[in-house]
Amino acid sequence: MARPIKETPIPYGEDARRFEERMKEKRYEDPEKKARRRRNSN
Repeated sequence: MARPIKETPIPYGEDARRFEERMKEKRYEDPEKKARRRRNSN
C-alpha cells in the first residue's frame, strides 16, 4: 500500500530568494543532447 504524499514545504527567507533566482535562470540544452534525449524517451 502506498504511503500518503506530504505537503510541499513553503520556502522562506534566503531559501525562497535562492529558489526564485534559480527558476529565473535560462537553461541551455545542446541540440544534439536534446535530440538524443527525445529519441531515448520513446
